[in-house]
Amino acid sequence: MSITLERKKELIESFKVHDTDTGSPEVQIAILSEKIKNLTEHFKVHMKDHHSRRGLIQMVSQRRRLLDYLKNKEINRYRELIERLGLRR
Repeated sequence: MSITLERKKELIESFKVHDTDTGSPEVQIAILSEKIKNLTEHFKVHMKDHHSRRGLIQMVSQRRRLLDYLKNKEINRYRELIERLGLRR
């Protein structure tokens, strides 16, 4: 259900803003999006796993807050990010 360390490093490398970046909104949103994708696949098999569903809802809310923050601070970075991740908004 969670992402592997290698996949996390790949996401950080592709979405980082500067060389030592590990916590910018872009990186956090990319990691959350990957976790959400994995959990969504998990629920296709385990439909009654309501405890994990609560975690999924929390992750979606956290991603939404980070996206709203980025949208309010720098709209161009926001637009580029949602295009790269393929999010609906």
